[in-house]
Amino acid sequence: MTAVAAILLAGALLCAPDTPARGRLQAVTGPVRKIGRTQVRLPGLAWLLAAGIGLGWLVAGFGGAVAGVVVVGVWGRRRSRRRSDAAAETAGVELADALTRMTDEMRAGAHPAAALAGIGADGPHARAVLAPAASAARLGEAVPAALARSCGEQALAADVDRIAAAWALADRHGVPLADLLGGVRDDLRWRIAFGRRVRAELAGPRATAAVLTALPALGLGLGQLLGADPLVVLRTGLLGPALLVVGIGLAGAGVLWSEQILRSAAPR
Repeated sequence: MTAVAAILLAGALLCAPDTPARGRLQAVTGPVRKIGRTQVRLPGLAWLLAAGIGLGWLVAGFGGAVAGVVVVGVWGRRRSRRRSDAAAETAGVELADALTRMTDEMRAGAHPAAALAGIGADGPHARAVLAPAASAARLGEAVPAALARSCGEQALAADVDRIAAAWALADRHGVPLADLLGGVRDDLRWRIAFGRRVRAELAGPRATAAVLTALPALGLGLGQLLGADPLVVLRTGLLGPALLVVGIGLAGAGVLWSEQILRSAAPR
């Protein structure tokens, strides 16, 4: 029974969904270290990796330990992608809110430089990408060039380019800047809303993929209960551990592949 519980626990770890509660816990426990575009809490990942190796070794020996590394790696990659998508959506919402504030102020008669100067009321992601433009407007420099040099959020790079193009068009041809920025904002809000609808509609396929991923672990547990001892086969010799490593590797690749297909359906 212990072996069956360990196999089911490994399958649950591979299919575990990301939850908002973890995000709230992160706000309490402190910041994370950024590695490229991936945010990982290193001590927690190290403990999880050690647990996966130990549990895999206990259940299936050397092959199980390697399988535990693969399971933890796939789960961490899947989790980081979910967090990256959530962070990109949050950044997009903040930028859309900032554009709404700016267009409202400009339509009320404020100068574009004055509208940019109010970024202190915006979210941190919006401030990061608009701060260079605000500094350029305050110094009398070209705002589009400052936006093009912005080193803010990578997830907002395309939207910042659109803002820079709209600003340059207004400077060159005298088109009302508020109308151009309003168009950028509407497009951004539409993409966010459409992405949410797509992700909600893909909840069923995600659940199906999770169930299919857990079926091999369930089959091993069922075989163990029936007395076929599949774990003995996976622990002994060279073929058993090799089959276990190849099988868990293919399952992990399938999880990442299906996740990438589902992610590509939502607009960026």
